[in-house]
Amino acid sequence: MTWLVAGLGNPGERYARTRHNLGRMVVEELARRSGERFRRTRFVPADVAEIAVDGERVVLARAHGWMNDSGPAYASLARKRGIDAGRVVAVHDDLDLPFCALRVKLGGSTAGHHGLDSLVGALRTPEFYRVRLGIGRPPGRQDPVEFVLEPFAAREEADVALLVDDAADAVLALVREGLRAAQDRYNRSGPRG
Repeated sequence: MTWLVAGLGNPGERYARTRHNLGRMVVEELARRSGERFRRTRFVPADVAEIAVDGERVVLARAHGWMNDSGPAYASLARKRGIDAGRVVAVHDDLDLPFCALRVKLGGSTAGHHGLDSLVGALRTPEFYRVRLGIGRPPGRQDPVEFVLEPFAAREEADVALLVDDAADAVLALVREGLRAAQDRYNRSGPRG
């Protein structure tokens, strides 16, 4: 069986280390661990890297377009590879979770996350896995759009590195052991330790 892990985020160096790109950071970490490089996919606007996890094929993907319009690229890749929505894992930032909180879940609301809205529309179902990475709410009256597109502060980098590492482990646990085991081990309400 094959899984698709969609690392939601925006392309380009300008956005590489922003809050909105946590999902991309996680799939890049998974590829790095396996020594795999991302390659362009024919006829689909996405880069992919394939890894093996206990005999399961796992396709790591980064869409070429903006996060809010990326759903069709991931859905097209899933169709092309014969991957059912029930084996899609969307990894994404989440304003509604405290900074560095981590949650693994199946289905549910998009809570206004436009990247998830796009994916739900393209897959025609909300019934896929999500690995939610908490970024917290913006301070004061700052516009959430500006907040998510800002790079992490230097003081946040160590916690972000741990969050990305744990989220990558959570994806692997989901594939290897299922939802309950991944939730029991990785769901948390804030920074590790």
